[in-house]
Amino acid sequence: MLAFGGYALLLPVVPVHAAAGGASPAAAGATTGVFMAATVATQLTVPAVLRRVGPRAAMITGMLAMGVPAVLLAVTAALPVLLAVAVVRGVGFGLVTVIGAALTADLAPEGRRGRAIGLYGVAVGLPQLVLLSGGVWAYEALDAAVVLLVGAALPVVAALLCGRLPTTRAAPRRRAGGLPASIVVAPWSAMVVSAAAAGGVITVLPLWTPGTGSPTGLAGGTATAAVALAVLTAGQLAGRGLAGELADRPGRRVRTPVVTVVGLLLVAAGAGVVAAGGTSAGAAVLAGAVLVGFGFGAVQSDTLIALFARAGPDRSGAASTWWNTAYDAGTGLGAAALAAVLGAAGGPASFVVAAAACLLAVPVAVAGGRGGRGS
Repeated sequence: MLAFGGYALLLPVVPVHAAAGGASPAAAGATTGVFMAATVATQLTVPAVLRRVGPRAAMITGMLAMGVPAVLLAVTAALPVLLAVAVVRGVGFGLVTVIGAALTADLAPEGRRGRAIGLYGVAVGLPQLVLLSGGVWAYEALDAAVVLLVGAALPVVAALLCGRLPTTRAAPRRRAGGLPASIVVAPWSAMVVSAAAAGGVITVLPLWTPGTGSPTGLAGGTATAAVALAVLTAGQLAGRGLAGELADRPGRRVRTPVVTVVGLLLVAAGAGVVAAGGTSAGAAVLAGAVLVGFGFGAVQSDTLIALFARAGPDRSGAASTWWNTAYDAGTGLGAAALAAVLGAAGGPASFVVAAAACLLAVPVAVAGGRGGRGS
């Protein structure tokens, strides 16, 4: 919770900080894109890191990398510094995300993995419920340097609490290999697209001001953006928890990934609602944010459960890597791409792009689901 609290606090605040320092919307969004690019690159190395140093040392290293360099954010808003800090923080976040999910799968008792994954989602989502929106509000209303320093401190405190993590992962029953792309492409694609849509929403809402591609900004301004991020995260928590509980129901074998498809449709609907009412009705923005969050949360749990089921107990690390790369690559791509659309064509256009991408991902998810979900 503490490590993801630092992530959640700074995710929307760093682009706002960059914009306050004079960066364009596209450059501000690029801070998130660079952070996620470093995250994904690191995630690909985590299985080797785990074999060499074990989960406890890797987790502590990741948390310190997330927190210590972020102190520089309180000193300057210069874009080169923000991008350099984003790279180091991304490396740390890549370690934390993969190891956390893999340990959850390793330690969950048989038949309760769905609930464990749902609870893991709630644990990492609860701080986001408060800090995604609270950080934007605090940056505007309070001392910006204090907000940035808190975002740096939370992962450092988390590192101090890692002493009871296992030093080694559970030994595999047989030699674990990688996962064939054919069995991961459907859940991976659904995660990439839904994460891009949600990550774009989180980045664009606080940046949507008059002059960013359109004559009017977000209805209600920063206040609406802050509340929308809160309700989006609340919806995300509910979606993750519900999807996890559904996965453990006895006899559940679904050849078509119903939960993933419904989640994609909800994200598309929510983005469409924000696009239609974002310049005139704050209530529409909040309603759309709830739909985006709930749909994205459902996709998160359902795709992670599907990947673990297809991987089997010996390849949970590989499944976690696939899922986390999808999550973070999507978030980074969405933040950078939709911020660029915001600057070029305005807020409504950026949300239309997000909705269209989710709709295009539905056939891929359905086709991939026909290959079987596993038990």
